Amino acid sequence: MTSTEHERTGVWLVGARGSVGTTTVVGALALRSGLSDSTGLVSGLPEVALAGLPDLRDLVFGGHDVDTGSLGKRAELLAAGGVIPLALLPLLEHELAEVDARILVGLQPGGDESQADGIARLQRDLERFRAEHHLARVVVIDVSSTEPPVRDPATVADLETVELALAAEESPLPTSSAYALAAFRAGCAFVSFTPSPGPRPPALMQAAARYAVPWAGSDGKTGETLVKTVLAPMFATRALRVRSWASYNMLGGGDGRTLADPEAAASKKDSKARGLESILGHPVDGPMHIDYVPDAGDWKTAMDHVSFEGFLGVRMSMQFTWSGCDSALAAPLILDLARLTARAHEAGRVGPVSELGFFFKDPAGSDEHRLSAQWDALLAMCAELGGAR
Repeated sequence: MTSTEHERTGVWLVGARGSVGTTTVVGALALRSGLSDSTGLVSGLPEVALAGLPDLRDLVFGGHDVDTGSLGKRAELLAAGGVIPLALLPLLEHELAEVDARILVGLQPGGDESQADGIARLQRDLERFRAEHHLARVVVIDVSSTEPPVRDPATVADLETVELALAAEESPLPTSSAYALAAFRAGCAFVSFTPSPGPRPPALMQAAARYAVPWAGSDGKTGETLVKTVLAPMFATRALRVRSWASYNMLGGGDGRTLADPEAAASKKDSKARGLESILGHPVDGPMHIDYVPDAGDWKTAMDHVSFEGFLGVRMSMQFTWSGCDSALAAPLILDLARLTARAHEAGRVGPVSELGFFFKDPAGSDEHRLSAQWDALLAMCAELGGAR
């Protein structure tokens, strides 16, 4: 018996009409209609599913976005770019429209609404969503555009200070953290799939503890960094010294456009670079460059050059190229994280769920970056959750 044969789980996407959000919804609808298989879905593997996860048929989708378009129109654009099979769209048109009707207006920085009022409005949206659809719990997942790092960490170091600032009609929080606070206040779990600050500042961690909810993050590990966390342990366990690891990334789509801004790119670069030194055990010269290439569309390409030293100081190198469809890589992980985080919430987990580090470049609550070790931790959690039923 799955955990939700008699209950349903809400999946609330921040940035719901973006490429990743749209692909996630289309994918979930196609899977439960038998129009697609579960390739890429980690939660479909038997050793993960034994945790007693919510069934895909019992997921109810909604979200926030500042985009006033529609899921259907975005899905058409993605189909034209080869991300979504065109034949799916007429079959899912009605269900897509139903989800689209549950996507509400998100926070608009610089607008007339105070941040305190905006957070209160988001909280009401989440509570209404849960009540209207008779949901056992809701997982909020941030798949919106990347924000810059926090400029003044002192402003988000303490929850009481943040609440005083909000009461004074100031805007102390990055937008991603405002969404996280609204989710926590509404009793919802939160997943930060972007490198934005989100739930990471200390004030937000305190909020998660106060409202007794779990969260996971951050920055989904879908491409080049995924490869790095498999290859880097090879060098470490063979006692080969990596001297430098240079990376060049080309991104299209909305993510690439956002990361063309150096401030926004700083969060991504920090997140992508964080694991190498941890895995290798020593500092590594790791220059990284990210370019926005509009012609790439929803695809991303990374070219890496690894310089390493072997026995008797002999210098050697390795190169690899990774090219993948960003939304197709991310969407199944969103479904995985929704189901796993919901189950962790059901089991009473509070704060960062470190075992979900398998999915992230910058795993919350853990310094472990090796993919194989993260996989072992994830399976151990799944076995524990399954045994607790």
